[in-house]
Amino acid sequence: MSGIRRRALAVLSASLLVPAAHAAADADAARWQREAAAVSIIRDDWGIAHVHGKTDADAVFGMAYAQAEDDFNRVETNYLVSLGRLAEAEGEPAVWKDLRQKLFVDETQLKAMYARSPTWLKALMDSWADGLNYYLASHPDTHPRVITRFEPWMALSFSEGSIGGDIERVSTKDLQAFYGNDPAGALAQVTPPSSWWEPTGSNGIAIAPKLTADGHALLLINPHTSFFFRSELQMSSDQGLDAYGAVTWGQFFIYQGFNKHIGWMHTSSGIDVVDEFAETIVKQDGKLFYRYGKETRPVATREIVVRVKGQGDRHFTTYATHHGPIVRTQGDKWIAFALMTKPLEALQQSWLRTKANDYAAYMKVAELKANSSNNTIYADDKGNIAYLHPQFIPKRDDRFDYTKPVDGSDPATDWQALLPLDKAPRLFNPGTGWIFNTNDWPYSAAGPDSPKQAEFPKYMDSVGENPRGIHATRVLTGQRDFTKASLLAAAFDSYLPAFERQLPILIRDYDALPASDPLKAKLRGPVGLLRAWDYRWGIASMPTTLAVFWGDILWDKASKEDTQEGLSIYDVMAGKAGPQARLQALADAADRLEKDFGSWGVPWGEVNRYQRNDAAIAQVFDDAKPSIPVPFTSSRWGSLASFGAHRWPGTKRYYGTSGNSFVAVVEFGPRVSARAITAGGESGHPGSKHFNDEAERYTTGNLRKVYFWPDELEGHVERAYHPGDKDTTP
Repeated sequence: MSGIRRRALAVLSASLLVPAAHAAADADAARWQREAAAVSIIRDDWGIAHVHGKTDADAVFGMAYAQAEDDFNRVETNYLVSLGRLAEAEGEPAVWKDLRQKLFVDETQLKAMYARSPTWLKALMDSWADGLNYYLASHPDTHPRVITRFEPWMALSFSEGSIGGDIERVSTKDLQAFYGNDPAGALAQVTPPSSWWEPTGSNGIAIAPKLTADGHALLLINPHTSFFFRSELQMSSDQGLDAYGAVTWGQFFIYQGFNKHIGWMHTSSGIDVVDEFAETIVKQDGKLFYRYGKETRPVATREIVVRVKGQGDRHFTTYATHHGPIVRTQGDKWIAFALMTKPLEALQQSWLRTKANDYAAYMKVAELKANSSNNTIYADDKGNIAYLHPQFIPKRDDRFDYTKPVDGSDPATDWQALLPLDKAPRLFNPGTGWIFNTNDWPYSAAGPDSPKQAEFPKYMDSVGENPRGIHATRVLTGQRDFTKASLLAAAFDSYLPAFERQLPILIRDYDALPASDPLKAKLRGPVGLLRAWDYRWGIASMPTTLAVFWGDILWDKASKEDTQEGLSIYDVMAGKAGPQARLQALADAADRLEKDFGSWGVPWGEVNRYQRNDAAIAQVFDDAKPSIPVPFTSSRWGSLASFGAHRWPGTKRYYGTSGNSFVAVVEFGPRVSARAITAGGESGHPGSKHFNDEAERYTTGNLRKVYFWPDELEGHVERAYHPGDKDTTP
């Protein structure tokens, strides 16, 4: 009996002596081998998989298998998170994250959705599970932490490719305080300094043919996520599928990328479609009810079981109203949480858009209205460029401020029907010839041709402008003759607009100090360095280092201040924080640099580093180990190229964990062409030459050629094989 068949038997049954298990295992092994024979995988000289199948389902089988080859741990971990099973692997610290997931993701409901899925989608889910299970069967040295067999319905638990997502708006601290009746334990959950938080999101830019050198539309794809969050691959089939781009580990669709005709880039949206409802709870005859209009309605209850490694099962009685699950209290109110729960439609939309071949087809897919958290920047080979707001937008009464909990007892606050797509901000071929989004509002996406804020409800945006938006407007306005190279140069432009706003205020504070103030002499050198700065990052730039250290210290102080209504942290830093706090933050920054590096004048590349030591999802950084200098900064300062870094326990240097992850620039000429880069490398195996082979290119923005077409791939083939072939581990 083959090793694959033996592993299949083990996956399916604890006992090889049960005849039914034998038959099922044999059937599975035979099916997997038939599917594998219909799939070819070519690894190029960067280790990137180019997967081809006879059918779309075959391609899904192959790409699931290829992802597992590259980093099975990340595939499994994503499903431990999405299924609410992380505590089975990581124990007590993951209990509240699992409970949060299970409040919104119910296994029974997912199985029912799978059963009623369209035949074509069910075939894809079946092949996805088969590809992962075949990988486990053919790689007995891979030991899953929890999931030894993937079931097709599990794909519905992770149907949208964003990092984090709407559900992470729910505080695990609040869940522990409420459902654990444990306010002290909730307070004990570690909260890192706010300056450690890197804005998650992305940059997307589309350029119309009239502004390009060769008359072809261009698209920048620049997601900002945690590093190594996505795989890069190509998947194609004889049924017309042919898409390339970034795939969130474990999913079976290209999340951000392009096909022969169109490209799509998703950026996290500032739209408000995740709302809290303050419920008035009353007890009647020992039972819980909530007020709604002139009536009282029973509070729904559901038992949720969270399995905890080393502890067994934890049982929770959870509560919900028609608005959503209860997630916390506020005063004497219970807070219900409402978000989009359309996994079946979301999975269809995520897949179908990869096969769209023009704008009309893309918009037809968007009518599924199962994208709640992402703006889209679009470009195609017909020369069209477009901006789409998220499509899941419940209509609400604009009298209410949905950025705060609204009164759940007032029926007027309820979500209404989903808005038609043309009622949301969007753009199609604006006169400016360019469109961008940097997770800011849509009202500057095309300069003067942007959607008009006054024409839309307040809930269409809750974040406003950001420094990256100011920067993008600057690098796009008035520019012509764009090429892939010049668009890429714009994406790595070194200007930092946040400091252009903040530092003149700091310098005025210093100039106003009396000569007798001790800070006058102490800060003379640091202020002189910043006074002459051009607000541009660089590896050799000392002002960048000083400014970032100052900004991080002041950011942490300002974030703890009570803020006025609508006042951003940038406004607090520039105003309410005050001269003393601003100047003391600079003194603290200079002291820190002198302590750690011997001088307050330190080149940025000496401090800001990229390091990848092992396959762990949570890296442990070490100043004594090799690392690479990175010139760009956190996006919070307006750097379009983002590198979210800070000190870690035991380090003096900053090490990045998020920001630019996958970057691509695409040209839609007669044949689509692209360049791309992935942080680190394609493989999650430290022994692979593709574990870190893209790192230096990543830090310098030196994107490599994408081998999309077969003739481009010629001469760059490292291996060609079918899933299950021996000795194919990257």
